[in-house]
Amino acid sequence: MAEDLRYVVKSVVGEENFIDMVPNRSNNYCCGGGGGFLQAGYPEERRKYGEMKANQILSTGAQYCITPCHNCHSQIHDLSEIRDTPWHNVHLWTLICLSLGILGENERAYLGEDLKNVAVYGA
Repeated sequence: MAEDLRYVVKSVVGEENFIDMVPNRSNNYCCGGGGGFLQAGYPEERRKYGEMKANQILSTGAQYCITPCHNCHSQIHDLSEIRDTPWHNVHLWTLICLSLGILGENERAYLGEDLKNVAVYGA
């Protein structure tokens, strides 16, 4: 399954733009937002647990962190905001739609300035 997702991401962003985390695949770190923890009411504990993931993302030097699930997206976005980190966090479907030229103008909230106007007609 991990290889299938890598194939999709590399097809969308270009293999030369893909930076894998270390460790990865079945050894990757959890973001700390799943299993109901995101809504559990313990934000400081959730953020403390997520530090390992935030440091892992930072060590890639990537401008974007692609997340396939809503809980990961929300947790990683929160971690980036409280730490004032340099990455943008986007859903995988956002990049797929962007690559197909069908991403609506109202669906670009998490894109950086470099991608906000890609394939926006009339912009």
